[in-house]
Amino acid sequence: MVDTLASLQVPPHNIEAEKNVLAGIFVDPELLHVYDGLALNPSDFYDQAHQHIYTAIKTLVAAHKPIDVLTVTDQMTKDKTLDQVGGEDYIYTLPSYLVNISACGDYAQIVKEKSILRQILKTCTKIAADVFDQKDTREIIDTIEKRIFDLTQLNMRTGLVHIKDVLDKRIEDYMELVDNPNLLEARKTLSQYHKLDDMLSGFKAWELIILAARPAMGKTSFAVNLLINAAISQRKSVALFSLEMTAESLADRVLSTMSTIPMHKITKAQLDNDDYAKMGEAMQILGDVNIYVDDSGSLTIPELKSKLRRLKIEKWALDLVVIDYLQLMSGVGMKFEGNRVQEISQISRGLKELSKELAVPIIALSQLSRNVESRIDKKPQLSDLRESGAIEQDADVVLMIHREDYYDPDTDKKGVTDILIRKNRNWPTGEVALMFKSQTMKFEEYDGPTGNSFGF
Repeated sequence: MVDTLASLQVPPHNIEAEKNVLAGIFVDPELLHVYDGLALNPSDFYDQAHQHIYTAIKTLVAAHKPIDVLTVTDQMTKDKTLDQVGGEDYIYTLPSYLVNISACGDYAQIVKEKSILRQILKTCTKIAADVFDQKDTREIIDTIEKRIFDLTQLNMRTGLVHIKDVLDKRIEDYMELVDNPNLLEARKTLSQYHKLDDMLSGFKAWELIILAARPAMGKTSFAVNLLINAAISQRKSVALFSLEMTAESLADRVLSTMSTIPMHKITKAQLDNDDYAKMGEAMQILGDVNIYVDDSGSLTIPELKSKLRRLKIEKWALDLVVIDYLQLMSGVGMKFEGNRVQEISQISRGLKELSKELAVPIIALSQLSRNVESRIDKKPQLSDLRESGAIEQDADVVLMIHREDYYDPDTDKKGVTDILIRKNRNWPTGEVALMFKSQTMKFEEYDGPTGNSFGF
């Protein structure tokens, strides 16, 4: 049945557009820069002869050789593909097909679009085959979502590239940022804590950020503050996956932080008219931003991938993901037989790969071992990460939270919370002090004597 569906009609293509694309190169080889901008590849051509011709052209470009009918014919002779296109006569007649050289970019766009349509058809055929094979339903759904997401990324996918091409693109980026300095901030997802942002330079699209602390240090509250700041101050689309708290409990925290109503008044329903007014204002603001919450209570990497792909496709934006917390996630696909370190390794590697695949920073909260409690200096170190080997290796940034007043009630640093930057790939490490308002679960800037310290 699948074969019957696929053969009902000829796959989308436009042979005339393909001929004009190739003819344009022989008339003006500079058009290759235009085609490269469209990520046009040999496989995008429907006619196999045109695939061979474009492959020969790309081979000549890589060898820094001139592009003309003679050199292409010679290259195809070396590749033993000349006979497959009908001999040199077809190559020599190609330039005569050119209709309008100024429209070659449009012709190339047509070729690319037809190629994408064929990819869609091919994907649909594979999906149908999976269904008819009656594989595991969950596996089929995950595969379908992956294939559909891959289709949405077709124009973004790249293979191996020469460093010169990367540098050329970076120079263009630098020049654009010089002309439009506001673009730099717009591309970042910031914590909105100035000293922390100075050290981290914002959360980057490919990063896995670990936020670790002992219980009761405020790591969930800090993560919620980061989400609120990104969603409201930067209008970013953010998602929080809570494996420990309900959506209602998270909503209470968000409302307390936003409205400055003490948390205990919200949970005990001890609200007065002023509180309701503040809550109404906070809800109006929150209703207009993109904060998404998942409190399903259990989560694996495939499930997380599925949910994030769907969110990104449906909402057309995803700028920050928070997972609370990493140790509550489950590994899949193998029997760990009690080896929790191996299971955590699979999870942390999966989170890192997902941050790159979706081009979104992922903040994963993590517990610290009890070793912290046994030391005189209670400030956590990288070695305190529970099942630390893989987590530390996969993370681009490791943040740890320390509050002196938790261990010393008589300290004069009440509420002062140290954000310890223990790992910061390619950037400095150090400490940033914030003020934690425990009643409203809110972190604020702090300019006291502990200020800020940098290290390398």
